Amino acid sequence: MTDVQETTARGLTSAQVRERVAEGRTNDVPRRSSRSAGEIVRANILTRFNALIGSLFVLVLIFGEWQDGLFGGIIIANSAIGVVQELRAKRTLDRLAVVGETPVRVVRDGDEREVSQREVVLGDLIALGTGDRIAVDGPVAASRGLEVDESLLTGEADPVHKAPGDLVQSGSFVTAGSGSFTAEKVGREAYAARLVEEASQFTLSRSELMSGINAFLKYVTWLIVPTAVLLFASQLSSAGGVGDAVVGAVAGVVTMVPEGLVLMTSIAFAVGVVRLGRRRCLVQELPAIEGLARVDVLCCDKTGTLTEPGMDLDDVVDLGRDLPGRDALAALAAADQDPNATMRAVQEGFGTPDPGWTMTGSVPFSSARKWSGASFGGHGSWVFGAADVLLGTGDPSRAEAERLGASGLRVLALARVPDGSFDAPEKLDVTASAEPAALVVLRQRLREEAAETLRYFAEQDVTVKVISGDNPASVGAIARTLGLPGADHPVDARTLPADPAEMGAVLEGNSVFGRVGPQQKRAMVKALQAKGHTVAMTGDGVNDVLALKDADLGVSMGSGSGATRAVAQIVLLDNSFATLPHVVGEGRRVLGNIERVANLFLTKTVYSIILAVLVGLVHVRFPFLPRHLTLISTLTIGVPAFFLALAPNLERARSGFVPRVLRFAVPAGIACGVATFAAYWLASESAATGFEEDSATASLALFLVALWVLALIARPWNWWRLGLVGVMGAAFVVTLGVPSLRDFFALHPDNLYNDAVGLAIALAAALLLSAALRWVPFLAHRNR
Repeated sequence: MTDVQETTARGLTSAQVRERVAEGRTNDVPRRSSRSAGEIVRANILTRFNALIGSLFVLVLIFGEWQDGLFGGIIIANSAIGVVQELRAKRTLDRLAVVGETPVRVVRDGDEREVSQREVVLGDLIALGTGDRIAVDGPVAASRGLEVDESLLTGEADPVHKAPGDLVQSGSFVTAGSGSFTAEKVGREAYAARLVEEASQFTLSRSELMSGINAFLKYVTWLIVPTAVLLFASQLSSAGGVGDAVVGAVAGVVTMVPEGLVLMTSIAFAVGVVRLGRRRCLVQELPAIEGLARVDVLCCDKTGTLTEPGMDLDDVVDLGRDLPGRDALAALAAADQDPNATMRAVQEGFGTPDPGWTMTGSVPFSSARKWSGASFGGHGSWVFGAADVLLGTGDPSRAEAERLGASGLRVLALARVPDGSFDAPEKLDVTASAEPAALVVLRQRLREEAAETLRYFAEQDVTVKVISGDNPASVGAIARTLGLPGADHPVDARTLPADPAEMGAVLEGNSVFGRVGPQQKRAMVKALQAKGHTVAMTGDGVNDVLALKDADLGVSMGSGSGATRAVAQIVLLDNSFATLPHVVGEGRRVLGNIERVANLFLTKTVYSIILAVLVGLVHVRFPFLPRHLTLISTLTIGVPAFFLALAPNLERARSGFVPRVLRFAVPAGIACGVATFAAYWLASESAATGFEEDSATASLALFLVALWVLALIARPWNWWRLGLVGVMGAAFVVTLGVPSLRDFFALHPDNLYNDAVGLAIALAAALLLSAALRWVPFLAHRNR
């Protein structure tokens, strides 16, 4: 007899559990909500850019002065900030992953108790109910109408009935019924070990944003080697020595590397995850941040999203057909050992005592059938479910149910069906055979924050679609109460066309849909995506899982089933619909600010290439020492980028990241490069000046144009953005005004005529750039 076979209906004993724990036969799989600390340190230090900049830093230390190696501090800053931010994000994700983990109900010593997934041991008897996620693998021990969705494993969406002895696997979830199974494969042997690791990985996976940044970096890498060779050759003939040639070539090449772009992107993503974590929002993968910013349609369920998960029993309307409806309802409530929210409301609010009927058979509730049922020996068979499913169109009680439902109440029907109906429930025509006995009226609890949240989305041009399995009139009444546009004409999803294009047209023209089945939710998401929309889907029930999987962004409530939390990219642990505006706002902040930062860094790359090519072709000494460009880059890019990357930003993300950035960065870079070279060339033509004075003139011209580029990127202007630009300008003036700083950075603007010419050239370049960005149609996308 194996360990697994020893399990009885009483489960393992405490002694057996301790024995298995001591032997290591537990489900203790290492949690992978992020990279390990060692991986984080290695990933942030051992990078291609650190290797490149480090090599250039060593060359400057060998051939130049240490002041010209200040750019080497970028390695320390990039690595330190990246490590610190990701470690903070790791701690937040690890902590939230523990909070958001679905507990498992095990039977031990004859008692049912909840334990964490990591505390399950080999041979545990695990209880299952509707919505439960299966955490380990094993055979079914008991089944009471147990149906399992294995779509995460097989791709087949139809629930599978499980009888005793059938295998259930981790990664699937219960859609109907209840039962138990024995843990036969735990830990690394279970399928869940791989599923959880993949689902909760903290990584920057492929996205339009990261693909665009990688494209920029790839092109720059290709240009660095030929540019370095060209610069070294030209500097060797013009600078007078190998040392000066190396320093000049390094100065030209190091500014081509947008070393801070990846850093700022990672920081913005990581800070976004941490900020959302503080709002009890678990981001399971970083690309979800980008998806947040692009959402323009939000599909949400009514139950658990617009309304509180629980309900209150409002009334039981006896239909006067001489049927023991109240006794039957009390018997159904007493017999349900795993009640859903509806039956729980009946149990809590119904005053009729249990008649003591003995249940001889049952059919669990499923979202496909929209009813459940039970047989009670000589008291008949009863069904309980949606009124418009159980009641015929000509039944007067259906009209009463629709009248009540139109006021926002949820109305269910109780009816008797012929004995033997449950032998083949899938073939039962319940509408034709049901004999109505009572209407059960439930009052749903509206979320206090729902109306304000819907107003926020309307202001942000995000269209909200309420997709519910409930009666359309009832859903529409609740949506009207909350002020949702288009709620006056709810649509019965059973009338939707099957063709995706036609369905998409109906979806775009309406806001409220009732009687939506699980497969329809999935089809509706795909139809909206086919219309070019970026769709977010919220849900908390097992009937939402398929739609959550297919949506561009899946959002689950923390109180939802384990299955929904497993497939969603974002989990709202506090179950608050009001968190969603913060979620969307954080995504827009991150993506919009990364685009601003990309404009800054790519502008520097373009003007570095322009300067390097012009210097190489004309064969003059490179106008800057590395320390000059370190100062200018710090004041016009590095420091401002940090603040801009973390600033508020509610602009909805648009596609076309790469061409949009290039349409700004290329003309801005050309303006900076040409103006700088022109000022340097004119200054060097004067026999009365030397390299230090000429370099100071070039530095002044480059700083002024780059500062104006920063001002353009900082739009729309407000007090702190203008203040940021002003402080950077003041810092440069202080550097020129303090003798020790002036000497340290080798800036000596002693020729007033050349400096005035450089100033004039910079002003002209700034004006031409502004005019081009405003009036040239191809570039005017930046005009705000």
